[in-house]
Amino acid sequence: MTTPTAVHHSQGWYASLQRVLRLLVHSNLFISLATMSVLVTTVILADLPLEALPVFIVFAATLFVYTVNRFTDLEEDEANVPERAAFTRRYGWLLLVVGVGLYVAAIAGAVIVGLEGAVYLLLPLAVALLYSVGGVKQLFLVKNLVVGFAWGAIPLGAGYYYSQLWTLEILVLTGYVTAMITIAAVIFDIKDIEGDRAEGIATVPNRLGSAATRSYSQLANVAVAVVVVALVVATSLSSSFLSVLAMNTYVACYIPFATPERGPLYYGFVVDGEHVFLAAVVVALEWLVW
Repeated sequence: MTTPTAVHHSQGWYASLQRVLRLLVHSNLFISLATMSVLVTTVILADLPLEALPVFIVFAATLFVYTVNRFTDLEEDEANVPERAAFTRRYGWLLLVVGVGLYVAAIAGAVIVGLEGAVYLLLPLAVALLYSVGGVKQLFLVKNLVVGFAWGAIPLGAGYYYSQLWTLEILVLTGYVTAMITIAAVIFDIKDIEGDRAEGIATVPNRLGSAATRSYSQLANVAVAVVVVALVVATSLSSSFLSVLAMNTYVACYIPFATPERGPLYYGFVVDGEHVFLAAVVVALEWLVW
């Protein structure tokens, strides 16, 4: 028999866990972990050495871009995610200072070590301006593609950093990440239907409805998985790339539950956690094989 004390402790533990997860999500620390996970997955599947500098660059650039976006999307967040808006108003400026500082440090570090192509580290700034100020998010599907290509630049950047830019592994991972993040970005818009309509932003859920959005997103997810299998069968791509299908399975599981009523933890932790999940799978398989 469950005692009242046990129930109280259980509820207290759950509430504490929720507070920690909200902090990670609202502060953009979790999304920064997710982009770092993309880099880890790329390095392992492309058989490259993991180095500290590219990891730091990805973390710093993500924290900078998403923190800037929190401010430019503040009015939308007031309607869509009021908890996040309140967090931004209270702690946003501190996070912005940290984000800018780390981003500048990443650029400075790249210049100091003589990293070729360090100028490309200005691209996150260009993406932030294009998305948040340039009106891209007002265009149907364009904002989702911008997010997809921005994340797809992570494996591409890794290929550039390790002088493996045009290898099959890097190109496939670039395409895969771009496609999967675009799908996730479309799903993410389901939670913002009310706020996006109020702001006049055209999105797939606004145009087609949440049910149709889930159906088309699932079809796209399956199509990506089929392409991955076909590439492994028809090219010299290693069978280890089939491990990415774990993420397609993960995505297939969360899509049916993506509704406007789901809270920020569902989208900010479960949906955004897809690449953290994939990196964990890839690392585990690498460890088991080793």
